[in-house]
Amino acid sequence: MSFRDDAEDGRGDLRKPFLHTGSWYRMGSRMGSSMLGSSQALRDKSISVVACVLIVALGPIQFGFTSGYSSPTQSAIIEDLGLTVSEDSSFLYMGRLLEGFGVGIISYTVPVYIAEIAPQNLRGSLGSVNQLSVTLGIMLAYLLGLFVEWRILAVLGILPCTILIPGLFFIPESPRWLAKMGMTEDFETSLQVLRGFDADISIEVNEIKGVKRNLTSTTRASMRSVASTTRRTTIRFADLKERRYWFPLMVGIGLLMLQQLSGINGVLFYSSTIFEAAGVKSSNAATFGVGAIQVIATAVTTWLVDKAGRRVLLIVSSFGMTLSLLVVAVSFFLKDVVSSDSSVYSIMGILSVVGVVAMVVTFSLGMGAIPWVIMSEILPINIKGLAGSIATLSNWFFAWVVTMTANLLLDWSSGGTFTIYMVVSAFTIVFVTLWVPETKGRTLEEIQWSFR
Repeated sequence: MSFRDDAEDGRGDLRKPFLHTGSWYRMGSRMGSSMLGSSQALRDKSISVVACVLIVALGPIQFGFTSGYSSPTQSAIIEDLGLTVSEDSSFLYMGRLLEGFGVGIISYTVPVYIAEIAPQNLRGSLGSVNQLSVTLGIMLAYLLGLFVEWRILAVLGILPCTILIPGLFFIPESPRWLAKMGMTEDFETSLQVLRGFDADISIEVNEIKGVKRNLTSTTRASMRSVASTTRRTTIRFADLKERRYWFPLMVGIGLLMLQQLSGINGVLFYSSTIFEAAGVKSSNAATFGVGAIQVIATAVTTWLVDKAGRRVLLIVSSFGMTLSLLVVAVSFFLKDVVSSDSSVYSIMGILSVVGVVAMVVTFSLGMGAIPWVIMSEILPINIKGLAGSIATLSNWFFAWVVTMTANLLLDWSSGGTFTIYMVVSAFTIVFVTLWVPETKGRTLEEIQWSFR
């Protein structure tokens, strides 16, 4: 099967993106020998997939920039709005609402799209690019926040999506989504572009078609409606009672919920406040340092995830977070009972900063990227829209809870706040050990069949 055959027969015209012309890919293949050693290496590594991932990664960069925006600008915004609240606050609320809407969509669609287009041996690494881009956006917000005022920083924050929007016209639709919609010729064309024009995609096509046939027959047997003209499979909330649906949904929601309840957003959003409480003078510079370390740690995860496996990294990450948060909690508790002039007080301040940095690093080694990777891998294609939306809603709901309560909890007791986060991280170890499956080295179809 070849993309060129489709082109000669005049097929694949429906919803064909610009990338389907193939000129970019062929040019990349000719240049490959000088850049990477051989054109075969480009085909083996699916350069088209990498290009698509790099384009959609601009969305998570926007996401991360939004997440990191409040830390370097919080004090300035409060000061300025104290003078002009009647004039500006309504626009700020509208901006946060629209930004939240867009970021909510990006946070779900990007990891799912990457998982559905990536080859099996690169799915974990490419899926982790989503979180790597988030951390890069956070670091950029921290860095630029050191030099520009908050209004200019907000304007700079629109650049990633400004580039992303035209870039979307150059990437193909997910072949698995096209197969689900019954667009067989389009899905084969899309898959051929993603795997390379000379690649044999027959095995992968048959796997995807086999899942589509099984989904359709199951749907008919259970008397659910099937639109024969479009071959769309529908799903009802009642169907989520079946184990093949509720179990992956439970795992996806559980991981994304525990990711937020570990307190990572509270730590990142109020990192400047935390560093000030620990006695660090240049808190904004320290916050940028944390952001840079987070990028490095997430990059390590991107390299490790297809080698070590998802479960191992999740367990190591959760265990490291538990120990780090224990150190921070003990440090803050001891600071409350010793004199501020004593050497112990200074040591505890240093330990609390070290613990916060270690918590961010260990979070980035697993709990940052992998819950989104696993969620995008384990949800069956016919419930991915509904179940993925529920899982993403749960993630953002608990992100809101943590963000709204972090400042209140820190005012109540810094040590108590980090103790709560530590308990959640300890429970995450148990949750991953008992219920999270290993998805490394398995196709999406194999993973989803294992829940039956």
